[in-house]
Amino acid sequence: MNKFQTKVNRFQTDILSLRKTRKGALSESSLLRYFTFSSLYAAQGIPEGLTFFAIPAWMAMQGKSPTEIRSFIGIIGIPWSFKILIAPVMDRYTFLPMGRKRPWILLGQFGLVISLLSASLINDPLNNLSLLMAAGFFISFFGAFQDVAVDGMAIDIVPIDEQARANGLMWGSKTIGISFSLVTCTWIINNYGFHYAAVFLALIVACIFVIPLMLRENIGEKIMPWSKGEACERSKEMQVNSLKMIFKNLIKVFFLPTSLIMGIAVFFVNIGSGLMDSLLPVFTIQKIGWTDSSFSQVMAIANVTAGLLGMFIGGALVDFFGKIRMMSIYLILLIVLTVAIVVFKFYWSNQFFIPGFIFFYNTLYTFLQIAIFATAMELCWKRISATQFTLYMAIGNLGRAAGAGYLGEIKTSLVEWEYVILVYTGSAIIMLMLVIFIKTEKHLLRVNQLENNNLIP
Repeated sequence: MNKFQTKVNRFQTDILSLRKTRKGALSESSLLRYFTFSSLYAAQGIPEGLTFFAIPAWMAMQGKSPTEIRSFIGIIGIPWSFKILIAPVMDRYTFLPMGRKRPWILLGQFGLVISLLSASLINDPLNNLSLLMAAGFFISFFGAFQDVAVDGMAIDIVPIDEQARANGLMWGSKTIGISFSLVTCTWIINNYGFHYAAVFLALIVACIFVIPLMLRENIGEKIMPWSKGEACERSKEMQVNSLKMIFKNLIKVFFLPTSLIMGIAVFFVNIGSGLMDSLLPVFTIQKIGWTDSSFSQVMAIANVTAGLLGMFIGGALVDFFGKIRMMSIYLILLIVLTVAIVVFKFYWSNQFFIPGFIFFYNTLYTFLQIAIFATAMELCWKRISATQFTLYMAIGNLGRAAGAGYLGEIKTSLVEWEYVILVYTGSAIIMLMLVIFIKTEKHLLRVNQLENNNLIP
């Protein structure tokens, strides 16, 4: 009863704060934070559904080779690996009267709209793969750009006790955005052409763009540069005015034992994730005999289900049982699942077996990502939040790009698909071995010591 009453009181406080501020300050309301970050993560998932899933499946359906598909996925994965070059700039430079990260979010959203519209201008994309890859690169660049800003803002203004729940909603919204994009883009491409699919997604992202355009990070800040308002004291205190100091302190905090182990673990597990991203469309279409529409429908259903479960269950499980424990459980289940798909390969032709595997894999993957994101956020030093969190994600995306990029070589070397699938199992085992050495409480004490030592002027 006490917990229920606490939740009711928090809800009432949120409603009162919304009424009080009226103009919407994210720092004042958990409801507004959940809604905004969920929407922005959905906006990230929409272009990813096109680039990482719909286009590779379309390429496979049109007879493109695993090497060509691998090259496309590898190219679009590059910007996600180099987010670390963007994050320090965001931590160092901003227009504080509009917030520490909000100006960057607006720029990223605008870039997404323009890059999607630019992609729609490509004539005969499958026979102009260099242009298609270039367009995919810029779509990924602005998606990664926005991702850095959104994550930095989340670390700055979401309390630690809300981070698991927020990550559940965020990651769930992203998977739903990916699924929505995958299904609609596949249908539009097959019935009307690539041009209309890109324009459609640009319009959807433009609609989501309105949300950060109308909200403030903190009370009293400007909505637009010409509006009334000023920087809040909290933002001024957190702001770092030296790139040199950002990198100096990033090195100090990242090379703390727990932080370093987290980075290595994220890299290895994402090698397997990237491999699986590029493997599934090729495996299901060219080995099992699916069409690209069949693949997109199964992936969409699996992603929507995983997203909804992640939103309402994934974050709650991490809150209740703990981040490290749940990461370990998810990794064990993923290892068992991928070994089972190999052991029972004689069921691959069964109409329910591979769709069932995709469903359970996507659900466990989503839950694992929620736990990873929440843990990484907790390990961050807020003064350099965007840079440190982005470093974790960049390391992960570097692993993801490597896994996707070497599909052709791995398939050529191992020949049989079951051995390729087992590469994922190996990456999950490595992360599981590392996770047991992650000690968040000890790490946070060390971060507080860094803060108390005034390493940042």
